[in-house]
Amino acid sequence: MEQRVYLAGGFNSNWRERVKKLDNVIFFDPEFKLDQKWFEYGAWDIHYIKQCDIVFGYMDNKNPSGYGLSVELGYAKGLNKTIILVLEKGHEKDNYLQFLKVTADVVYEKLLDGIRFLATF
Repeated sequence: MEQRVYLAGGFNSNWRERVKKLDNVIFFDPEFKLDQKWFEYGAWDIHYIKQCDIVFGYMDNKNPSGYGLSVELGYAKGLNKTIILVLEKGHEKDNYLQFLKVTADVVYEKLLDGIRFLATF
């Protein structure tokens, strides 16, 4: 059965392309454009979080803030979505980011481990 997966996380690496190599998955992958208004981006996010089965969140240790990811995960948790979170070690805000774990059904420290688990659905 095809799963609908929302990708939540930063735009500073190619992690999304690595996740999207999985078969039998429909991905909702937000793309923020510099000329786009934040409320338009947010409306798109909220719409597709409602539509998905699984939220795959990735907080790499170079993500400058994680604020957007926090909102996406909190909203998904409120909707009782399945949440897979990859929370890399070594972020300068590591102590604060640990709170993201309360939203997740499973938490990994490495992207590949999260991708492997997602592939089991």
